[in-house]
Parts: sequence; C-alpha cells; structure tokens
Amino acid sequence: MKNTQWKLRDAILLALIGIIFSVIYFLMDPLYQIISGGLTVIGLQAFAGELTIGVWMMAGPLAAYLLKKPGTALLAEMIGAAGEMFLGGYWGAATLISGMVQGAGSELGFTLTGYKKGSTSLWLSTLTGTVVTFVWQFFHSGYGHYHFGMLVVLFVVRYLSIFFFSGVLVKGIEKLLDRSKFMQTHTD
Repeated sequence: MKNTQWKLRDAILLALIGIIFSVIYFLMDPLYQIISGGLTVIGLQAFAGELTIGVWMMAGPLAAYLLKKPGTALLAEMIGAAGEMFLGGYWGAATLISGMVQGAGSELGFTLTGYKKGSTSLWLSTLTGTVVTFVWQFFHSGYGHYHFGMLVVLFVVRYLSIFFFSGVLVKGIEKLLDRSKFMQTHTD
C-alpha cells in the first residue's frame, strides 16, 4: 500500500465528499418514499431499497477511489450518514448504522486490493458492498422470510444499483475530475 499518510487537503476532500453526499442522501429520502409507495401497491416494496441503495453508497467508493487511503470509504459514508441525519432524514440515528454497514462493505473491496489497483478496487467494492449490505438486510429487514428465487432477484437488483451508481458513476466522476485537472493539482 502506498502513501497512507494523511494531508490536510485529503481530510478536506474527504469531508467535502461526505457533506455533499449527505445533502444528496437527504434529497433521496422523499424519492425513496415515492418509489416505495408505488412499489408497495403492486406488492414489490422490497425492491425500493434495492433500486436506490447504489445512490446511498456513492460517497465511500468515491472517496476511496480518489484518495486511495485506508478508512476513506467508511469515513465518507459515516460523514454522509451523519449529515443526512442532522438534516432531518427519515431514519434518524439509524442512518448511522446504515452508513457504517455501507461504508464497511465498500471499504472491504479497496482493502482486498491494498488500495493499489484503482478500477479493480472500485469494481470489487461494488461486489463487497452488495454482499455486506445484503447480509445486513437479510437479518435487519427479515429477508429470510422470502423464498430463494426472490432473494436472488433482490440481490441482483441490489448489485446492479450499486454497480451503476457506486461503480460506473463514480468512475465517471473521477474521469471528469481528472479532465478538469482538479485531482492533479490537489493530490500532489
């Protein structure tokens, strides 16, 4: 693992990512409620969380992908969750538990590659994030009561959401920052 020493600009970038995403997460709360309500009418309410979880997991992979330092995914998700909670998010203090689970799931993918291989770490974090959050959901939300086929579909939808929002979009954000020369001037 290379450069694990934190600089002030790393901490500021991490905080900015967490704060920006706390606002995004807070704005997602009513959208989630609308999606959940619409899916409840047709008996598919469980899919509301699966479709939207990728958005709630973006801060961690973005921070870890840009900063390549241990703990960044977990810290970014915790900052985002705390900000969402303080803004008055629907789930209150329980948001912190979700942030910890989501951050740990994302962090695991980067940890397994030693934070060295940018894209490999990012794609692996989408998988580990999916597995960790799905296991949490299995116990927390009673997914154990669903039949195996439903569990498979829920898992696949969750993975696709995380892969798109926390993988593809994060990679796109990194490319935009790279083209703008922002990361070159702020990570030297």
